[in-house]
Amino acid sequence: MTDPAVAADLSNTVLMELKYGTVTIQLRPDLAPLAAERIRTLTAKGFYDGCKFFRVIPGFMALTGDPTNTGMHGSDLPNLPAEFTDQASFLTGTVGMARTSDPNSANSQFFIDFAPATFLDGNYTIVGQVTAGMEAVAQIKPGVGQSGSVTDPDSILKMTMAG
Repeated sequence: MTDPAVAADLSNTVLMELKYGTVTIQLRPDLAPLAAERIRTLTAKGFYDGCKFFRVIPGFMALTGDPTNTGMHGSDLPNLPAEFTDQASFLTGTVGMARTSDPNSANSQFFIDFAPATFLDGNYTIVGQVTAGMEAVAQIKPGVGQSGSVTDPDSILKMTMAG
């Protein structure tokens, strides 16, 4: 559960506009200060506006945050070191930082879990938690096959900080 002091901090509250509604994400700088700062920085720059959910695996997660929408790129900022924790688990609505096989390669891509995915615990950085709008996340257009590749994917219309 999110610490009440963190939950009340609007400077760590992200509003992500989808065509299905607004999703509120509470960043967790208490768990991942570098990743939370990266999301805040890129959100303030408008980096995520128009990014597509290019990989969506039903019952697992929706992935976004690559401006090329291929899953191969990130921002022009350096990659981040892993910030794994044993203080929280990947549950429904958990927001994690995507990475390559190198644990220290998170950059701008993030995913939202549709369901508990505790097998990710200790392997991916938890950067936040959806606190409202999970019904909008659930409507993101699903991909096909094991890769979850999406044809004509849904996009983030706009992503802003609440405070």
